[in-house]
Amino acid sequence: MGRPKITVVGAGNVGGTTAQRLAEKDVYDVVLVDIVEGVPQGKALDISQAGPVCGYSTRVVGSNGYAETAGSSIAVITSGMPRKPGMSRDELLATNAKIVKSVVTELVSRSPEIILILVTNPLDAMVHVARKVSGLPKSRIIGMAGVLDSARMRTFIASELNVPGPEVQAMVLGGHGDTMVPLPRYTTVNGKPVSDLMSKEKLDAIVKRTRDGGAEIVGLLKTGSAFYAPSASAVDMVEAIQKDQKRVLPCAVLCEGEYGLQNVVVGVPVRLGRGGAEEVLIYDLTPEERKALETSASAVRELCATVDRLMA
Repeated sequence: MGRPKITVVGAGNVGGTTAQRLAEKDVYDVVLVDIVEGVPQGKALDISQAGPVCGYSTRVVGSNGYAETAGSSIAVITSGMPRKPGMSRDELLATNAKIVKSVVTELVSRSPEIILILVTNPLDAMVHVARKVSGLPKSRIIGMAGVLDSARMRTFIASELNVPGPEVQAMVLGGHGDTMVPLPRYTTVNGKPVSDLMSKEKLDAIVKRTRDGGAEIVGLLKTGSAFYAPSASAVDMVEAIQKDQKRVLPCAVLCEGEYGLQNVVVGVPVRLGRGGAEEVLIYDLTPEERKALETSASAVRELCATVDRLMA
């Protein structure tokens, strides 16, 4: 048996770093695809040449087409226009929907068993687009948002309490963006509820900072957006699926009745394994949390209605 093939589409900062992190695992073949001539080939060569130093022998191939992707078990889709300072997520919509539509069509035609992990923003709407054009079951189209949002929340809590980040577990549901729903009640430090360890004011401030996490980095960088934590989050999902870990991670998937949400893509706790999004877990939510999740879902619904109109 050869190594499983993982394709990364988009060789920008997120895609290039995702390919690097996957190569470092030394258990996959990695294909990096981008439309810009030379860029995926150059990055693939650079990542390959780090192998002897870092101790991996991963085969990394860069390509401007999709022939090399045939037989991929998972694709991480990062391609699209980045958000510029002051630009709303909605302005990205039409452009990125067209890109995702074409990428998904190319991938699925060559790898019918593929599982798609979407990273392109606006995230929830792009999962919706991929679902419409791919014909794949909903378990095989998953958006990466909650893992990143939870990672941000975990970082802020760890820093506030002066504990190691991995000791903090957090759960962030809802849309990726202004309507995300962090769940402090399901957020723990070494198994202790975070609400026992810090004041409500502190926690509220952390929740707000988590919500604005992407914008904070965009504001600091001036040109470009976050890529180290997003790529790490995407690879965490790849590993959970490829290694059949059955871990519960917050992911954007199509809900059909879970949490009372019908036919809308939104971030919920998902068990990830070899089948992709194998199960949505139902957490007990307070009326406020449920209401916040519904608000988030209706924002996504509006976005999807817009994208459907733009693509009609």
